[in-house]
Amino acid sequence: MQVVFDDGGRAAAGFRGEAGDCVTRSIAIATGLPYRQVYDELGWSVGQWSQSNRSRQARAWSAGRKGATARNGTPPDVTRLYLADLGWTWTPTMRIGSGTTVHLRANELPGGRLVVRCSRHVTAVIDGVVYDTHDPTRRGTRAVYGYWSAP
Repeated sequence: MQVVFDDGGRAAAGFRGEAGDCVTRSIAIATGLPYRQVYDELGWSVGQWSQSNRSRQARAWSAGRKGATARNGTPPDVTRLYLADLGWTWTPTMRIGSGTTVHLRANELPGGRLVVRCSRHVTAVIDGVVYDTHDPTRRGTRAVYGYWSAP
């Protein structure tokens, strides 16, 4: 699978260094929205989610963090709600007990603009080409949990 280096506009938005912002980058790349806009909106959404949600995950997410940003990751619940608000559709590719049925390979994913949720990572795939800051494919063995597709 071809990989194109793309930071989603992170450097152009004035950010430096490394961050765990794969959700922000992937959404910016796949949707064409500015990185800063996606970063700010996801940060606001993470803050709202962690304050209003009483789940163990929300408490753990907000514990020890100084302010909500999308710099060091975005909870799957927030990602799902954000992309649904943009009109994107979630397609699961793995169920509990099913094992891996789809890998990060061009011939196993549909064409078009996708935000793909893999094991411990989210990446943008456009017409079978990965757009990311590194090669996340693990030589075609990376498990895909599902993907969001453009409206």
